[in-house]
Amino acid sequence: MPKTRIEAFTDAVIAIVMTILVLELHEPNGSTWRAFAGVEHQFAIYLISFVSLAVYWNNHHHLFNIVKKVDGWVLWANNLFILMMTLFPFATAWIGDYPTELAPQLLYGLVIFGTDLAYCLLGFALVRVNGKNSEVGKLFAHYPKIKITLVMNIIALLAGWLIHPVSVLVVNALMLVMWFIPEKKIEELSHLNERK
Repeated sequence: MPKTRIEAFTDAVIAIVMTILVLELHEPNGSTWRAFAGVEHQFAIYLISFVSLAVYWNNHHHLFNIVKKVDGWVLWANNLFILMMTLFPFATAWIGDYPTELAPQLLYGLVIFGTDLAYCLLGFALVRVNGKNSEVGKLFAHYPKIKITLVMNIIALLAGWLIHPVSVLVVNALMLVMWFIPEKKIEELSHLNERK
């Protein structure tokens, strides 16, 4: 299967998930800024979820720019990645309604952890089929951002459990800063790949 099929399918799913995400955002009960003040936390959580999905899409796009081959393992790893992203609207709606409660915060943190883990597994599946000396192999040979992210996911869940539920959202929002700027190593490898 050409890699473009996976890219197109993933792009379509992420676009649908982003659309569903905004449909879960309910308007204020009034036409004043005071009415908006009652739903500002839902709007903030929506923005965090939207930026998270955009970051996943950007990194998925960059990752597939340096890939030449895919196989069945890559398809299943990508499907797991998609599955985790489709849970964002549900988790976002629940945390939007109950922002300071433990269960919604933990579910939101678990969805992010699952998506990050699925991205990591997708990377390893791509290395397996493309080889350790491929561009993606070179990237994953030393990709500390992923390890740091998975550790921070666990810290977020523990902080939410032991300190305060909102810690889950705060730590995950801070992680977005690390991923907001695309990985320079991927961009360099992508430019090398385009020249070949």
